[in-house]
This record gives sequence, structure tokens and C-alpha cells, in this order.
Amino acid sequence: MPQVDILQLLVSPVHRLAGRPGDGPPELPPGELVTTAEVRAGLGLVGDRYFNRPAHRNASLTLMAVERLPQPGTRPADLLGARRNVLLRGVDIDAYIGATVFLDCGTGPVELAVRSAARPCAWMDTTLGPGAQRALRGGGGVRCRPLTDGTLTVGPALFGVREPGPA
Repeated sequence: MPQVDILQLLVSPVHRLAGRPGDGPPELPPGELVTTAEVRAGLGLVGDRYFNRPAHRNASLTLMAVERLPQPGTRPADLLGARRNVLLRGVDIDAYIGATVFLDCGTGPVELAVRSAARPCAWMDTTLGPGAQRALRGGGGVRCRPLTDGTLTVGPALFGVREPGPA
């Protein structure tokens, strides 16, 4: 099993990319980047804006590979700009759409059904820098449905595939 790194976890109680990107991002609530996040099967991340929302049950947790993030500005791109939940290093997560994967931070595997691409929107040019939306096409991360309860923690983790996606 390959080892990956969970670089950041974002649990945000509010959906902050509302309105028009040209107006600039609204004020950030404090404490969105966390070191540990609790996952609940079928519901998402405890405390996150999409937790237990029927419209987001199949997409309540998002993963992104840091290798795909453009570095357009002086500040490194991160989850506060990308608005995904889990930033990984060491796996091209976008290649696993349709698969069931797991992350194990040492307390047991958290299984995730990788349901669809998390397509970048125009906000990416505002939050990450000009050209970010175009740069992230085909690599903006994935939307997942959690299949098991568990804990994700910043640091090393094992990554594996339970069921491969369609060929």
C-alpha cells in the first residue's frame, strides 16, 4: 500500500464562495484548517457545511492532490483557496473516479466512494490566482461519499483501493 501525506484538512461551517468572484472573497471564519477531522458514513465531515445535507450526500467530502494545485502567487496555494476538504500529497486522486478508496491515518481505514470530479469554478481565479480555473481543469479534485466512520489526521497515511473504478 502506498503511503501518502495528508497536508491539510478543512472543515468549514459556512459556504463562503457566494456572490460574484469579481467582488472578492468574503471574510474567512477562523479555525477552518484543522489537524483532525471526524468522518461519518453517508454524512461527511462533522462540523462541515455539507455534513448531513441531502443534496450533498454523494459529494460531502472532497479530496485534492497538492501536485495539481497551481502556485500562481507569492503565497502557496492551499485548501482555504481551493475549498476542498483534504489536501493529499503522493496520489493522483483524480484518476480514481468510480473507485472505492481508503485513507488510514493509523486509527483504521476511512473508506470513500469517489463519485465525481470536483470541477473548478471562476472563484479559483480569485482565491488561488489568475489562470487557476483553467489550470485545474481535469485536476480539481474529487467528490466522495464516506462509506465508513473514522478519523483523518494531518500527517502520513496509507492509501489503497478497495474496488477499482470502471476501466
